[in-house]
Amino acid sequence: QVQLVESGGGLVQPGGSLRLSCVASTTIFSISLMGWYRQAPGKERELVARITGAGTTIYADSVKGRFTISRDNAKNTVYLQMNSLKPEDTAVYYCYTNRGIYDYWGQGTQVTVSS
Repeated sequence: QVQLVESGGGLVQPGGSLRLSCVASTTIFSISLMGWYRQAPGKERELVARITGAGTTIYADSVKGRFTISRDNAKNTVYLQMNSLKPEDTAVYYCYTNRGIYDYWGQGTQVTVSS
């Protein structure tokens, strides 16, 4: 069983920045695939960014150049730095990891981009 706890969401104006954090309760965090997904009202959950244990990253086209995923293995924490935020980035953001066939999700943190 893995627990993921997100923090850092909130209300921000267009063009602003936020940093999301996710702390994972696992002894093998350093080799774990970690990711951020988001779900906007009326839409399906979608991948935002992923990072492997080796540090390889992938991003959704819609956030490339604006968002950066990173990890601190000493703190069992994965981050999502979000810059140049747009209203269409408004969503609940979820932290993700997996163990074999099992997927684990955090409770989600709301990000609202509005003036």
